[in-house]
Amino acid sequence: MSKQLLVDVLRKSGMTSASANDAIDAITQAIGRELKKNAKFSLPGFGSFNVSKRAARMGRNPRTGEAIKIKASKGVRFKAGARLKGTI
Repeated sequence: MSKQLLVDVLRKSGMTSASANDAIDAITQAIGRELKKNAKFSLPGFGSFNVSKRAARMGRNPRTGEAIKIKASKGVRFKAGARLKGTI
């Protein structure tokens, strides 16, 4: 589903396109702010987002076979909630 399709769904509930777009932006910014603080963001029944940390490690360049150092990094994980799992 694209952002525009989500805006269209919110419009069916009586919101204007502009307010639906603003609401989606506010939600995604709130999730981003929480994750930036290494906090967990959860919506009961839907799921939760959290930051995962990956340690530095050695890898291989697939083209040359040369060993390379891969820096430590952070990523975002999503764990589906029970209600979301039940809909699938």
